[in-house]
Amino acid sequence: MSKLPDFEALAIFAKVVEMRSFAGAAKELALSKATVSKAVTRLEERLGARLFNRTSRQLALTDAGQKLAERAARLLMDGEAAENEALAQSATPRGLVRIAVPMTYGARVIAALLPEFLAAYPEVSVDVHLSDAMVDLIGDGFDLGVRIANLPDSSLVARRLCPMARYLVAAPSYLKAHGRPTHPMHLAQHKCLGYTYLTTQNTWHFTNAKGEQVSVRPGGPLRVNNGEALVPAAIAGIGIADLPDFIIGEAIAARKVEVILKDWRQAEAAVHLVMPPGGPRPARVEALIEFLTKRLSGSARPRNGVRP
Repeated sequence: MSKLPDFEALAIFAKVVEMRSFAGAAKELALSKATVSKAVTRLEERLGARLFNRTSRQLALTDAGQKLAERAARLLMDGEAAENEALAQSATPRGLVRIAVPMTYGARVIAALLPEFLAAYPEVSVDVHLSDAMVDLIGDGFDLGVRIANLPDSSLVARRLCPMARYLVAAPSYLKAHGRPTHPMHLAQHKCLGYTYLTTQNTWHFTNAKGEQVSVRPGGPLRVNNGEALVPAAIAGIGIADLPDFIIGEAIAARKVEVILKDWRQAEAAVHLVMPPGGPRPARVEALIEFLTKRLSGSARPRNGVRP
């Protein structure tokens, strides 16, 4: 005997008892009469007891069938209730959504949007995990994530929302003290501020309008695992930083730092929603996906007219 009960056969048996007919149960369950009969026979063989006394005109429960009928009916009812509840949840946004978001982008952008979403979907709750580290969406049980990068090939489903400009910046005090680099190779002689989770593995890649490409491995006095933590050091003139617009745009607009090497560009990143493969997704997850897509698509333009 298998370790699990034959739930399908028990449910079919309960439906036969309810309809008082093999043909009626088959019609109700959208199964063939032969399938219903085989399921009941399979259950009888498994239990080693006849459940019905059958004639061409009459169907009656045996003693064993009567003892089993109530429990089987309860099992069928519980199963239908569980399925109906799951269907209701999949149709109406309800329940918990877990989302992983880069720390500063999550705190500044996603968090500002969530009150509107939660007001629109009062039966949905959101668990936001803020970290710049690359989390394992599937292994850690997240429904979706936000990533700001040029995404490598992966098994995840990605939806591109908007571009995200990056700027190489330095404070006027730094440039006055150390000079202004005019070529990416000059960065080797400068103090640069590092970001731990850089997708290009601690290397800055530059391209100019002529298509020339240069790669530099910057070094300097500070390296952090959150981009926002580099801003005070950049403004104070400690070194040169490479940061996205949503972190450094305000400091550029306020002229606390200057964009340098304007003739050279690093690959522009983009904001993506990433999701585990497969589907369909619960309505609560689809609701948040569509909400963020609507609010963020095309939104990440340079602030205050700031451009490199």
